[in-house]
Amino acid sequence: MTDSDFLIIGGGIAGLSAGAALSGLGRVTVLEAESALAFHASGRSAALYEPMYGAPSVVALSQASAETFFAVPDLLKPRGLMLVASADEEEAFRHEVAAMALSPIGVAEARDAVPVLNPESVAFAARGDQAWDIDTDLLIQAHARTIRAHGGTIVTDAAVTGLARTPTGWLATTKAGEFGGRLLINAAGAWADAIARLAGVAPVGLQPLRRSMARIPAPGGHDIARWPMIFGPGESFYAKPDAGALIVSPAEEHPVEPHDAWADDMVLAEGLARYEAMVTEPVSRLLASWAGLRTFAPDRVLVIGPDPDEPAFFWLAGQGGYGFQTSAAVSRLVADLIAGRPPALDRPILAAVDPARLRS
Repeated sequence: MTDSDFLIIGGGIAGLSAGAALSGLGRVTVLEAESALAFHASGRSAALYEPMYGAPSVVALSQASAETFFAVPDLLKPRGLMLVASADEEEAFRHEVAAMALSPIGVAEARDAVPVLNPESVAFAARGDQAWDIDTDLLIQAHARTIRAHGGTIVTDAAVTGLARTPTGWLATTKAGEFGGRLLINAAGAWADAIARLAGVAPVGLQPLRRSMARIPAPGGHDIARWPMIFGPGESFYAKPDAGALIVSPAEEHPVEPHDAWADDMVLAEGLARYEAMVTEPVSRLLASWAGLRTFAPDRVLVIGPDPDEPAFFWLAGQGGYGFQTSAAVSRLVADLIAGRPPALDRPILAAVDPARLRS
């Protein structure tokens, strides 16, 4: 059996960034159920840093991550955003422009940036520069190296099948053996409530939501490397350049049970149709399709902190679609809370993410 100070369940961005932040405070063990790190939500992310996206507390965490992200060479690359809307979507368009601090532009200017936009269907457009591509693999591997450099352990193929409270902490039974830890950190993503139940801790009501994606060839053979991420009001779809191709998503949120998600062909077709309605180039074929699970608490805000009934069980869950872009601030907050240091974040943010808010 391996003993550690911090036993982290989940090898996605949440668990690995927290593990790196905690590795200077004690020995870390990360248990990942799959054969590779960042296998589920973290490996299927849109990989965008957009600090105005989400609820106010989420925006605060994203903005608090900026200094760290911009200090890492080659981590962020400019992408930008473009909102496009039809004539009957004007009200939703105005709302999104205000909420995301975008600048309205003319359709002709929008077509200068994205030539395939259809002037017969696009009536409104707006642009924003506050979005960057994130090199997600760079982050994942950097955190893993930090954990190992401080003597920590990362174990894959280690699905947790049992959790028991011990006099000194926790004992996790996995397919890879038994692992002990003084503090259990639940960073299990879509499975976080299931891990709580294994530990005898009340769940907090996390709901995984499926999101499907397709990779299509560059429309019309254009060089799309400098195109912004394009989206419709209310996230009716989004399209984002990626390695010479275009990722298109219906941006759906279908409640599902935790599982290795796959794209729903009908939902994907509907989303591609919404995208096609705004462009002049039809989708002739798919290069690939997949899906991921974005897991939210009932109020769509992250869940970070010790369980109110079991202080040795620490929640790090409900990242939704914000896991990467909040990870720098969230991992600092985790380390501060566990070390007993005053967090740099304002009290309203701390209250917003506290697991106690989800208990009646």
